[in-house]
Amino acid sequence: MNRFLLLFIPRRVAGGSLQMTRTMGLLLLFTLAFYSCRKSEDTEPEPRLVSVTFAGEYKKADIVAQAAGLMGSSAATIGNLLRYDVKCYKVVYKTTTTDGREITASGALALPSGGQKAPLVSIQHGTLFTVSDAPSNFKPGTESMLSLFMASSGFLAGMPDYVGYGDSHNELHPYEHAAGLAVPIADFLLAVKEYFKKEGTAWNNDLLIAGYSAGGYATMAAQKLIEETYSREFNLKASSCGAGAYNKSLLLDKFVNEPTAGEANHNSSYIWVMLTYNRIYKLNRPVSYYFREPYASQIEEEGYRVSLSGSFNSLLNPDFIASYKAGKESALVEAFRENDLVNWKTGVTTLLVHGNADTYVPYVNSTTALEGMKKAGSARVSLETVEGGTHESSVQDFIFKTYLLFAANLTN
Repeated sequence: MNRFLLLFIPRRVAGGSLQMTRTMGLLLLFTLAFYSCRKSEDTEPEPRLVSVTFAGEYKKADIVAQAAGLMGSSAATIGNLLRYDVKCYKVVYKTTTTDGREITASGALALPSGGQKAPLVSIQHGTLFTVSDAPSNFKPGTESMLSLFMASSGFLAGMPDYVGYGDSHNELHPYEHAAGLAVPIADFLLAVKEYFKKEGTAWNNDLLIAGYSAGGYATMAAQKLIEETYSREFNLKASSCGAGAYNKSLLLDKFVNEPTAGEANHNSSYIWVMLTYNRIYKLNRPVSYYFREPYASQIEEEGYRVSLSGSFNSLLNPDFIASYKAGKESALVEAFRENDLVNWKTGVTTLLVHGNADTYVPYVNSTTALEGMKKAGSARVSLETVEGGTHESSVQDFIFKTYLLFAANLTN
């Protein structure tokens, strides 16, 4: 039993009344709570940083060449924004898994070779099916290029690997579990802050965060945690969230009841979320409970890496569908609802970017997030709609709109 709850148990002591015991207990509880709050306000968070190692240097011309491969016709515009060579580092730090174990994780840090004090930009990567694509590997052709672009533009740029990649690759990745993503991101940023203080890095103490797709969801989860728990540690100025699946419970309902595009890579992500929540929330259902054969056996063998085409609900076990529609899957529904990021108040400038022809992460995620956050009192949230934009074609719009949002902070 919680030691504070013991103070409320009625009991008699020698020479004292029941009322006195209860009163003294309440006073003691208040004193301990007050002292605990004072103590947390007066102390720094526990150190997170383990090590920082040099991972190489990129000349501006090298970064322009990478941009040409990824950005196509927009590469020339990107090239005009680049000003600095970039030094890259791997950051190793302490964090906590969803089951409460302390582990070491890793992330990438890219710093401009020159320039004045600048904000720290944290970029949260999207879905990775290959462990070697983790940002801290700085593998050409991967999202780590975004950290190079931001650093060459003058920002300090970090990219956490998340749990399940980099130094924590032996751990199961908590795919699109809000806390499972947000906690390691916040710990990464605390570790980077420690490193900046130790090295005297030219940081202006501002933080900007961004991510697309699964990275958009991770960014919003981290934003919420930072505002609620780490507002004293970080001066979070702006957040840019692209095409994230913020409305988890709505998606569950839509994907059970309505047809989806049926692309295999889409289904892999949807399956991954189901498997993750089943594990983290200890629902302990066999794969065959959710999915019908022969798909269940394939998923059992290959996990989220399975390649299955067809509308997502055509993969589901008809008994599960019937149970869901009858309102008998409350534990699963609650797990999805717990990971919704659509009904909360933010005080930070927040840009949502989404293509309205996105069949992978439906556009409704951003419209309901905008509506819910504004209803909760968020005055600085806006949505930029990419007309006719698919999940893939809207990436460039997201990058440019994010840069424009963040560039205003670079010059301040």
